[in-house]
Amino acid sequence: MSDETTIAVLGTGIMGAPIARRLTAAFHRVTVWNRSHDKVARLGDEVPVDIADTPGAAVEQAETVIVMLSDGPACDALLFGDDGVLSMMCADSTLIVMSSIPVDTAERQAEAARQLGINYLDAPVSGGEKGAVDGSLAIMVGGEAAAFERARTLFDVLGRAVHVGPAGSGQLTKLANQLIVANGIAAIAEALLLAERGGADLERVLEALQGGFADSTILRIHGRRMLEHDHAPGGPARWQYKDTQTALRQMERLALELPVSRLVDGLFHDLIEHGDGALDHSALIRELKRRNRLPLD
Repeated sequence: MSDETTIAVLGTGIMGAPIARRLTAAFHRVTVWNRSHDKVARLGDEVPVDIADTPGAAVEQAETVIVMLSDGPACDALLFGDDGVLSMMCADSTLIVMSSIPVDTAERQAEAARQLGINYLDAPVSGGEKGAVDGSLAIMVGGEAAAFERARTLFDVLGRAVHVGPAGSGQLTKLANQLIVANGIAAIAEALLLAERGGADLERVLEALQGGFADSTILRIHGRRMLEHDHAPGGPARWQYKDTQTALRQMERLALELPVSRLVDGLFHDLIEHGDGALDHSALIRELKRRNRLPLD
C-alpha cells in the first residue's frame, strides 16, 4: 500500500475521526462521510480531508473503505441498504469493517464482498479514543492473509494489527477482549469499594496494586477514573453492554456457559436502565454503589 492510497472513512465519531486524522497525516488521500454532517464539517476544518455528501460518493473511487459505525445493524444498513455502498465499491478494493459487530454478521459480509470481487477484513479495535488519537490501537483482524498484508501499512498508522484467522475471527477476538474489559472493570469496582469501605486510602491502594499480579491497563486507567469520579465517555457503557450482549449470543451459539460474564452483563444492563448508558464504562462502579446504598459521588 503506497502513500497515495485513496481511502474512504465512513463514520467519524469518537473513533472514526481520529482514525481519519492519522491516515490523512500519513499522506493518504482520505474522503470522509458521516450521517451527522456537523461532525465531518468539524473534521474538515482540522485536516485536509475530502467530505462526501453520500457514502456512495465516498467509496466510488476508493481503494480502501473503512467502516467505523456503532453496531452490526448500522453496518449492514450502510453496506446492503437501498443505497448500499458495497455494490458501489471498485473491484479488488478492500473493505475494512472496524466496528464491533457479531461474528456471523462479519462472516456474512465477507461472503457478500467475495461475490463482488472485494477483499474483506473485519478489524475491530481496542484502546478507545486515546488509542485512536495516539495510533496505539490493538487491531484484531480476520479475513484472507493476502488482504491483511495488503492493508498492513495502513494498520501500522493506526496501531498494532494481528491477523487472527478467517473472516469473523477479528470479531471473535474482540469479544474475548470485551469480556476481559467488562469483567475487569467489575472486579476493580468491587475491589475499590471493598477497600474504601474498610477505610483504606484509595490513592495509596491504586499505587500499591501497580506492579503486582492485579496490575493492568484497566486498573490504572479505569481505577483512576473511578477514584476521581471521571466518567466522561471514552467507551460509553451502552457500547460495552452491546458487546457483552453479542458475546453472550456467541456463547449460546457455541453451547458455552460463562457465568461471570453473564452476571457482569446484567450489571451493565442495570446501569443503563438507571440512565448511565452514555457515561464511560468505568461508571459501572455507580451501579455497585446503588446496590450498596452508597453515595454515587
